Amino acid sequence: MSASAFELDLKNVEKSVINTVRAAIGVSGAVSLIIGLLILVWPVKTAVVVAGIIAVYAVIAGVVNLSIGIFSRRLGGWVRVGYLVLGAVFLVAAIVSFSNLGAAAAGLAVLVGVLFGISWIIEGVVGLTMVGDSASKVWTIVYALIGVVAGILLLTSPLWGAALLWLWLGASLLVMGIVQIVRALSFGSQAAVTA
Repeated sequence: MSASAFELDLKNVEKSVINTVRAAIGVSGAVSLIIGLLILVWPVKTAVVVAGIIAVYAVIAGVVNLSIGIFSRRLGGWVRVGYLVLGAVFLVAAIVSFSNLGAAAAGLAVLVGVLFGISWIIEGVVGLTMVGDSASKVWTIVYALIGVVAGILLLTSPLWGAALLWLWLGASLLVMGIVQIVRALSFGSQAAVTA
């Protein structure tokens, strides 16, 4: 169903349903807008907050895995040991992260940069292997070469590349938030009110 068909179906929807959907879209847009602004205005501080959230997750995951390893009587010995080790690894990662959230954010940025770089190179190589089957060989080659070059550039400076990706994410969230808010304001405007 296309978006315009969805809008046409709204003509017979109750006002409370339209207001609920409008509110959900508006809240989603506002959250996106705020996060985008935070990333663009305070990119480093926002990255540190994200690293802190991930560290909190690591604490929770560590405690859960340790609890499973300690209290689960139905699991075999090696499985329990695996949960205990995994829980300890999560807790050590959390402690290291909390000891210097700035360094943890930089480490996460490098990891993301390296992962994106590798994935872009692989995607470019896969694209090159598909040239023979492609209807548009030139665009496939261009896409593949851009992917390989971008991946190599990102691997040569993963922190710089991750910083650019972070700012791109902030700008994207800002724009998407504005679009969602506009959508929320106009959502259901063509509907006939059925109270």
